[in-house]
Amino acid sequence: MHNKQLTIAPADIQRAVEQYRTPFHLYDEGTIRAAVRRLSAAFAWAPHFRNYFAVKATPTPEILKIVVSEGCGLDCSSFTELVQAARLQLRGDAIMFTSNNTPLDEYRFALKLDAQINFDDIGHLDWLLDQDVTLPALVSFRYNPGADREGNTIIGRPAEAKFGATRAQLHRGYAAARDRGTKRFGLHTMIASNERNADYFVTTADMLFGLAAELHAALGIEFEYINLGGGIGIPYRPEDEAVDIERIGAGVQRAYAEHILARGMRPPRVVLECGRVITGPAGMLVTTVRHAKSTYRNYVGVDASMADLMRPGMYGAYHHITVLGATPLPSDERYDVIGSLCENNDKFAIDRSLPAVVAGDIMVIHDTGAHGRAMGFNYNGKLRCGELLLRTDGSLQLIRRAETIDDLFATYIESDT
Repeated sequence: MHNKQLTIAPADIQRAVEQYRTPFHLYDEGTIRAAVRRLSAAFAWAPHFRNYFAVKATPTPEILKIVVSEGCGLDCSSFTELVQAARLQLRGDAIMFTSNNTPLDEYRFALKLDAQINFDDIGHLDWLLDQDVTLPALVSFRYNPGADREGNTIIGRPAEAKFGATRAQLHRGYAAARDRGTKRFGLHTMIASNERNADYFVTTADMLFGLAAELHAALGIEFEYINLGGGIGIPYRPEDEAVDIERIGAGVQRAYAEHILARGMRPPRVVLECGRVITGPAGMLVTTVRHAKSTYRNYVGVDASMADLMRPGMYGAYHHITVLGATPLPSDERYDVIGSLCENNDKFAIDRSLPAVVAGDIMVIHDTGAHGRAMGFNYNGKLRCGELLLRTDGSLQLIRRAETIDDLFATYIESDT
C-alpha cells in the first residue's frame, strides 16, 4: 500500500484537533496560492489570461478571498454564488456566470452585476426579450459537442448531458444575436470533470478554437473571450500522477496559434474555470475513530459521515486515508471506514488496507478541498462540520463554524396545535 504525503504537517493537524472538535475540513493557504500561480504561469503567453475559480468547488468566503487576491475571477452557476461574488465587491469581467435551466431573477441579478453570461440555451435570448429584459452587451453560448467527444464518469457523455447547445444551434444563436446588434461575443464549453489526461484539454482547445474560427468565417463575428472550461483533475490515489499543467499550457498555445492567429482573427482572451486543481489537494477532512466492529467484514466508525464528504458514497470516489501518527506501522488490516448515517453507502473506504486502529485515533481523509464541505447535507438531521484554514504565517483560523441544532431547527415552522 502506497503512502500519500500530507499537504499539512501532522503537528499542525494535531494542533487543530486540540483546539477544535472533529470532524472538520482543514485547508492550507500556501497550497492554494501555489496552485493558482502555477496555472497562471502555464498560461502567461495568453493575452489577459484569467482563471475563474469555480465557486461550487469551495464556496467559503475566506477561500474565495484567497483566490481572488491571486488574480482569479469567480465562476458562478447560481444566484447564491453570484451573491458571494457581489459581497466580495466583484463586478463585470471578474464574474463568469454559467448556469442552466436559469430562472429570470438570476439573469436579472447577473445583468445587474454586469457579469459575463454563458447562455446554456439559444432560446433564452428570445425568452429574455419577451420578459422585457435587455440582453447583455456580450453574448456567449455554451457548446455541447455531443457524440464528437467523450466525457468521463463524473460529468457524463456530452451527448447525454443536459448542458449546452449543438453546433447548428450555435450558428443560429450567434447569427440572431448579431442581427439584433450584438457586437461582443464569447464562447464556452465544459465537457469533463476531474480529468487527468493533459492531452484531453489540448484536444478541447483545438475543438473550441476551431469552432470559433468556423463561426468567425461564417458569420463575420469576433470573439472577445474563449472559455475552455475547467475539469483538470488531481491525483487522489497515491500512485496517480499529477496533471502536467505546463503541458496543457503549451498545447493550448499551439492550438491558439494554429486556429486563431494563423487565420488573422482578433486575439481573444483565453480563460479557464478551474476549481478542483486549485483547492482539492489543499484540503483534508479530519475525523476521530469512534468504534471498531467486526461482522462479515471489519468496520471502523468515525465521527464524520457522508454528510461531510459525499464523493465516496455518490461516485465511488477514492480518497486516501492517513491514520495520524501511524505512518511507521504496516497497513496490514483491512477495513470499511464508515459514518453513522442510516445509509449503507455512508462509507469513506471499502476494504481499505490500513494500520490497526482503535477508538480515539485521528484519521485524515485527503484531497477534500474541492466538492467536499460544499456538497454537505442534513439527511438524518446531521449537522455539517466546520472549516479551518492554516494561514501562511502558521496561524489557524476558523472560517466556518460547525452547524448547531438551533441552525437546523431555525428553518422549521411549527403550528401552535
